[in-house]
Amino acid sequence: MTTTPAFEIKNPVDGSMGFRMVHFEDNSPFKDLQRVGHFSIIWLYEGEGLLKADFTEYTISKGTMLFFAPGHPFMITGEHVKGVMLNFHHDFFCVIKHHKEVACDGILFNNISQTPLVNIPDNEAPTIRMLISQVENELQVAGLAQHDLLISYLKILLINVTRIKVSQDVVKPAPTEQTVESEALQQFKAYIDKYFREKHSAGEYADLLNMTVKNLGRIVRDYYGRTPTDMITERIIVEAKRELYLTSKPIKEIAYDLGFKDEYHFSRYFKNAINTPPQAYRNSLKKAWS
Repeated sequence: MTTTPAFEIKNPVDGSMGFRMVHFEDNSPFKDLQRVGHFSIIWLYEGEGLLKADFTEYTISKGTMLFFAPGHPFMITGEHVKGVMLNFHHDFFCVIKHHKEVACDGILFNNISQTPLVNIPDNEAPTIRMLISQVENELQVAGLAQHDLLISYLKILLINVTRIKVSQDVVKPAPTEQTVESEALQQFKAYIDKYFREKHSAGEYADLLNMTVKNLGRIVRDYYGRTPTDMITERIIVEAKRELYLTSKPIKEIAYDLGFKDEYHFSRYFKNAINTPPQAYRNSLKKAWS
């Protein structure tokens, strides 16, 4: 693998990756199928190649920027591919929470029916390059309020690229069996966002989609390499983390808001998902990133 050493911030709760930048000089980091557990932004400085994602192959070249949500499968082949990759975890920057500010959820991330790439025009590239340089400098310096400053740079980057993508025409391919399945996946994710507070089982979502649990499980597993229950749980946990970090609501109230019958069941559900009780998560994250 040909990469420069990564600049990385750890999640203070469990020591996992919170935010990372790495430069790459070939496609070796992406030559095998990727299903990473964090958001990824990849910008090609040089070269050309082929991206395989969303049941489709895309030609990529200098200036292409790629966006992948957690679990989004992809791989890149090509020669002389060089660029930079940014990775961030939900705990570091929640795309769902900041949707109203940056409007990128469903445009850059979490939209199976659209292409996961944006071609950055030459006249916009200096602005994007400057923002990435500012992120890199802040990762190296680690000064006062580093987390807040990195979030600000990331927001500006996402806003700029969202505007670029919205302005670009996207031609959708003719419907095929695979695109029909991708639309079902998109609808499944939309239903999760709408009903995660009240519907916690795969069967409830299969009913909404007028399909069997087995068929829903198959298409989710084929695309994401996960189960529908995994995805439902992830959405509930993302919202729980947001409430624990950003509000002072009692855990009992959070549990009720998320559809749990009592605090005990919610706490057990949360701990099973991330191996940390809700109160411990709230205390450690606020202390580390305050």
